[in-house]
Amino acid sequence: MSSATLPTDPRPSPLRRALGPLVVLGAFLLKFGKVGLLFLGKAKFLATSLSMLVSIGAYALIWGWKFAAGFVALLFVHEMGHYVQLRREGVRPSGMLFIPFLGAAVGARSLGGSAIAEARVGLAGPILGTLACLLLVPVAVATDDDFWRALAFTGFFLNLFNLIPLVPFDGGRAMAAMAPWMWFVGFGGMALFFFLFPNPILILFLLLGGMETYRRWKHRKDGEEGNAAYYRVTPAQRLAVGAVYLGLIATLAIGMDLTFVDRSDSI
Repeated sequence: MSSATLPTDPRPSPLRRALGPLVVLGAFLLKFGKVGLLFLGKAKFLATSLSMLVSIGAYALIWGWKFAAGFVALLFVHEMGHYVQLRREGVRPSGMLFIPFLGAAVGARSLGGSAIAEARVGLAGPILGTLACLLLVPVAVATDDDFWRALAFTGFFLNLFNLIPLVPFDGGRAMAAMAPWMWFVGFGGMALFFFLFPNPILILFLLLGGMETYRRWKHRKDGEEGNAAYYRVTPAQRLAVGAVYLGLIATLAIGMDLTFVDRSDSI
């Protein structure tokens, strides 16, 4: 008598069903684990990108996404100036972070170890930021589009505002290479500006700027980071910093004048 062939169950056993996903997950980790570790190593890049997106979203609520993206891009170029110069000074920046309605910042434990290095780092942002804005001017002229004029104007204003001779602004960093009495001139100018145009944010700037000015004056002969020659700057270096500083102010003021969009007729 021939034996009958029993039909096989096409369904996998409970053990195979339980182990299957684990095997697939293990194979995935073996294949893409290095990529995951690389992503973890790029946490700074992810933090910068996420803060940029958040800033674009915040500014888009006021200006629309297109202008917001352009403005954040100009902020990025400005901060890249600081980032690149920090690397040139031998400092490894900790990362770049964007803060909606307050701007952006590059973290660093040191600004180069000397007043002239600090001035170079401070001025590098407005230099690169100004160049980016200047590139928008021919675009605005060629297209005759007020969008590009307004974006360039905003960028010029952003960089000019950062040249206020008061820490933590870039102009205050440049003042590290100038005579100490100029620090008090910058602080007095900010106080006068607050008196004429009250703004809650300026209170924070005055508080931080006053503390920083006092700290610099108190330790002006001690230097920074144990370097007694921190504020020792040659006359040629002071002249170069002053020339770049004043040149930037003039260029940015002219740029704002050229790209100003008069909206008085549309009101």
